[in-house]
Amino acid sequence: MHLTLRTPVAQPPAQVMAGFTRELFLALAPPFPSFRLHRFDGCRTGDQVEIELITGPVHQHWTSLITGHGQLPDGTHYFIDEGQRLPAPLRYWRHRHLVEPGPQGGSVIVDAIEYRTVSPLLDALLYPALWAQFAYRKPIYRRVFGAISSR
Repeated sequence: MHLTLRTPVAQPPAQVMAGFTRELFLALAPPFPSFRLHRFDGCRTGDQVEIELITGPVHQHWTSLITGHGQLPDGTHYFIDEGQRLPAPLRYWRHRHLVEPGPQGGSVIVDAIEYRTVSPLLDALLYPALWAQFAYRKPIYRRVFGAISSR
């Protein structure tokens, strides 16, 4: 299943990319489920992120590996995280973080996610919850990197 959200922001791609820090990662966390951050190496190839999701008495671990980062010829900056250890019901996770040059300056942050569970039906049922968790990031991105004014 694929999920893509786009958020225009005021800062240029290199500046936005430099802002993907531990502090931003913590700020982007939705209120549910709660989590503990055990490790955040950064957003470069080979870095790891480890979290523990907490849903009442249930604790599940999630480890992602940054499998690629860089800059494309069009000026897009990116990094890719892939799930190594995933919470149930996820079986596959690949999140491409793209910071594209904006059409009128600034940038467009693109969260491009591919995920799978044990069944296509469960993938579809999980989609609204994942969409909501990533839509939660939009106002945070705009607060941190500046909103594009509508004229």
